Amino acid sequence: MSALRTAQDVADGERSASEVVAESFRAIDQRDAEIHAFLTLQREQALGEAEALDVRITNGENVGPLAGVPIGIKDNMCQIGEVTSCASRILEGWRPPYDATVITKLKAAGAIAVGKTNMDEFAMGSSTENSAFGVTRNPHDPEKVPGGSSGGSAAAVAASMVPLSLGSDTGGSIRQPAALCGVVGVKPTYGLVSRYGLVAFASSLDQIGPFANNVEDAALLLEVIAGHDPKDSTSLNQPAPSLVAHLDHGVRGLRIGICSDLLQGASDDVATAVAQAAAVLQGAGAELSEISIPELGLGLSAYYLIAPAEASSNLARYDGVRYGLRVDGDDVTAMNTRSRTAGFGDEVKRRIMLGTYALSAGYYDAYYGQAQRARTLIIQAFAKAYGSVDLILGATTPTTAFGIGEKSGDPLAMYQSDICTIPTNLAGHPALSVPFGKGVDQMPIGVQLLGPTLSEQRLFQAARVIEQGAPA
Repeated sequence: MSALRTAQDVADGERSASEVVAESFRAIDQRDAEIHAFLTLQREQALGEAEALDVRITNGENVGPLAGVPIGIKDNMCQIGEVTSCASRILEGWRPPYDATVITKLKAAGAIAVGKTNMDEFAMGSSTENSAFGVTRNPHDPEKVPGGSSGGSAAAVAASMVPLSLGSDTGGSIRQPAALCGVVGVKPTYGLVSRYGLVAFASSLDQIGPFANNVEDAALLLEVIAGHDPKDSTSLNQPAPSLVAHLDHGVRGLRIGICSDLLQGASDDVATAVAQAAAVLQGAGAELSEISIPELGLGLSAYYLIAPAEASSNLARYDGVRYGLRVDGDDVTAMNTRSRTAGFGDEVKRRIMLGTYALSAGYYDAYYGQAQRARTLIIQAFAKAYGSVDLILGATTPTTAFGIGEKSGDPLAMYQSDICTIPTNLAGHPALSVPFGKGVDQMPIGVQLLGPTLSEQRLFQAARVIEQGAPA
């Protein structure tokens, strides 16, 4: 059942929030031993919130648009008193003293968090194999990855443990696992959703967004969490967009470009799915054209300098002194070194070292500065493209889900998984992935829609059309 329908039934008294939340925990108990989508569960807290919500409904109160809907929270979003580890040993057992803004908004909307979902450590990865607390598996085939870094959030929705979840997207970490798990995943415009309480990876790229089983539920969740937040200096000073009310307005007259650069390296079945999605949009009245944005080819290299550089700065705070893991040493330097050595995993160490090198004296202009210039070229190229089209269509990922362990020993091969999603983060634009059939291996395929800043309404309208025309 959809989140929207569940919330309506709970608000109308057709079902109790307690019953809905209990069902979610039963589903988790049945499948999560195999999938490992969750790191921690908030069983007692969630059931208590559900009971309180039922009382409020009995008293005739308005309980919000997500009344009683269970939701999974990626483990890099702060919840007061709940373990928030970023799937890292260095934060193992840390309990924040405050809620992230998105958590505050979810509570106000009546949603009930049931647990923290697994992820690549500090959101650095594309397969959720980099978690310090074990691998998450794809619900469609447990021998394959769910994508990353928000793999736990995607898997929890795909396995029907929860109807909704939140992830964060720095270089594709919502859209890529959404595609590999066969769910809807949305990366909003940078600044549309507050980052207050999101543990930072790369601050100029990070953005929180929704996972859902259908476009309507994803639109509803984004409406709830979006909007201005004075606690976030990068938050856009405008209200949340209206999305659900416009979902069925269609795409007639919309100019949509099929971007060949977002198909490079795509497998035959992924390329075929994109072509079929284009035909669905054209059949609904959209004006299709083929476009090329060769500057997007700079995205992967630019990202893997900019993101590690920002991570190097952001992760300097984990020093064994103020919070998190502490491994004693003979002096402060030894304690700091031992704490970080024991606390960070290999991929996090790799990116910290890469970022520190890129920012170091003598190399700043050659690496970080050059990457920022490439980022500017990508932004300019997108702006030129959006002068002739309203939205862009392409692949979300080059292939369907790959096997667990298949790419973990080859970082460069793993990084290629994000080649289609990274340019959007560099530009700060919105994009989403919509399930569209399966590959020859019977694993889900996602197609990606991209738009300029604050084009979420058009993106969701087009996504709805694709969803309705997708293969069964």
